[in-house]
Amino acid sequence: MKKILLLLLASVPFAFAHHTPLKARQISRSLPSGVVAASWYPSWLGTTVPPESLSWAKYTSVTFAFALTTSNPGAVSIDSNGLALLPRFVAQAKSHNVKAMMTIGGWTGSQFFSSNVATAANRTIFVKTLTQLATKYQLDGLDFDWEYPNQSGIGCNVMSSSDSANFLLFLQELKQDPVGSKLIISAAVGITPFTGSDGKPMSDVSAFADSLDWIALMVYDVWGSWSDFVGPNAPLADSCAAANLQQGSAESAVAAWTAANFPINKIVLGVAAYGHSFSVSKKVAIVKSQLAPYPTFVKSPQPPGEGETADTKTTDPCGVTSGPTGVFNFEGLVTAGYLTSKGSPASNILYRFDNCSQTPYVYNPSTSVEISYDDARSFASKGSFIKAKTLKGFAMWHAAGDYKDILLDSISAAIGT
Repeated sequence: MKKILLLLLASVPFAFAHHTPLKARQISRSLPSGVVAASWYPSWLGTTVPPESLSWAKYTSVTFAFALTTSNPGAVSIDSNGLALLPRFVAQAKSHNVKAMMTIGGWTGSQFFSSNVATAANRTIFVKTLTQLATKYQLDGLDFDWEYPNQSGIGCNVMSSSDSANFLLFLQELKQDPVGSKLIISAAVGITPFTGSDGKPMSDVSAFADSLDWIALMVYDVWGSWSDFVGPNAPLADSCAAANLQQGSAESAVAAWTAANFPINKIVLGVAAYGHSFSVSKKVAIVKSQLAPYPTFVKSPQPPGEGETADTKTTDPCGVTSGPTGVFNFEGLVTAGYLTSKGSPASNILYRFDNCSQTPYVYNPSTSVEISYDDARSFASKGSFIKAKTLKGFAMWHAAGDYKDILLDSISAAIGT
């Protein structure tokens, strides 16, 4: 898809010139005061899931994804379809009294965060770039999804041992800017605190809380096709699993960030409206007529995901071609026949709910495909966890992944509708 660079230096003029849309059920929002009910809106799905179709009344903020970093701190990149969609997105948000935000970065868009915040001059330019973007489109906030400071991320990210320190300096300057000071500033983060100059998670991230309204813990993609076993995509807990199966969870992520002095009332739990597929032979998947926990799987070929075929390929910013991804949105599990329209397993599908991780699995014996995902029960468990821990709320990846608001309604009810 064609990319357009948005040149946003103060001295340079602006250079802007798969499934059925969801029917928004507009209900009165009744979440507790101050709770964040957020989601990301994937702009590349804008044709099939237009902004007008979202259940705006059930959110407090929705974040447009993505503006990608570039090698020039005076420019970010948004594809042409996204540029055309953004004004409609903001208009819908404002008409429903929902905060309209923009995510900077993402897995494929974090390549130049490090260089953009590496020097005082670059930080000032980058602040101006983003505040002008916010002003141009009347955004209420900016969300930073740097995957990940002082790590290679996708594999070709610019990185430095000073990344986390420089990121903090950038956020502080943004928050002191006349425009930036009025914006909501959030960050999507990993399950451990930012990586320090020693290559280890920082032991004190309290300074970040002064410049961030909240962080969203991305507790998903914990297990996937890169793993050795079929495991939970987004586990709530894992301390009850064997030691070698403890890869991280919502519980461990909250514990790690609060231990590093990030306030719990500024932590939002990231939740996943999607799952990963695995090729698992029947003799391994099924034991005594039930799905076995953590089975091994065939690494190749990867079973196609929603809207994919065996020949689906994509090339990332590092020039690496791969695919298919094997990802199914919750909605895609319904349309593919794994789940009924009520979100329960179809009659020909085997189902297992793992009480430790509070996540389900479905398996089709005729195709030998198993999928780990989240359902209404797991979203309810996470909502109860948010309420019990007094977290700030939830952020769902993504707004087009749910089916008839089954997941959204479940977590909202558990928090306290």
